[in-house]
Amino acid sequence: MIETRAITKTYVLGGDTINALDDVSIKIDEGEMFAITGASGSGKSTLMNILGCLDTPDSGDYFLDGEDVSKLKKNRLAEIRNQKIGFVFQTFNLLPRMSALENVELPLLYAGESNPRAMAKVALEKVGLGDRMKHEPNQLSGGQRQRVSVARALVTNPAIILADEPTGNLDSKISIEIIELFESLNGEGRTIIIVTHEAEIAEMCKRRIKLVDGKVVESIGD
Repeated sequence: MIETRAITKTYVLGGDTINALDDVSIKIDEGEMFAITGASGSGKSTLMNILGCLDTPDSGDYFLDGEDVSKLKKNRLAEIRNQKIGFVFQTFNLLPRMSALENVELPLLYAGESNPRAMAKVALEKVGLGDRMKHEPNQLSGGQRQRVSVARALVTNPAIILADEPTGNLDSKISIEIIELFESLNGEGRTIIIVTHEAEIAEMCKRRIKLVDGKVVESIGD
């Protein structure tokens, strides 16, 4: 499903050139649960942005479902994101004055779905929040807010879910519950990619890589 070939990405900060990604080549098969690990500044988020079609590499190729998306224009990348990818973030990114149900509905409204309310309810029930639909984010625990964000990622039925430090703001018990939720979704055939610096979370994935200074220094499960 996903293949990168020698992708690189550099940034210039204060006159210094930073190699965020350096000759990164990976393959992720359909239906895998895959972790990208490394310390802060290792290139994890840069790689996630490229895999999620939020950014493009400076060089190298990125194939998604057989299509080379590394050189596509922004409009086409946006179409691919909307069709194939759901995002889950560490900070939840929920709108504070909207209910859980309204937050999950949003992607469907943008997509012009005819019955967004019913689809959003199904997604919230799927993540165990059928009794919290009318609650606003400040009325929910951290774990519940992350479940809302997972429901929002799921509601458009994407083949791929990209989770960037999804347990970073949660305690260890709730973190395990969120990863078990991802495992359940993976069991349904979805491809799950988790970016994390937490070894315990990464070890729950069958395959994982480690980045250091933008390079893949370790690959486990190949």
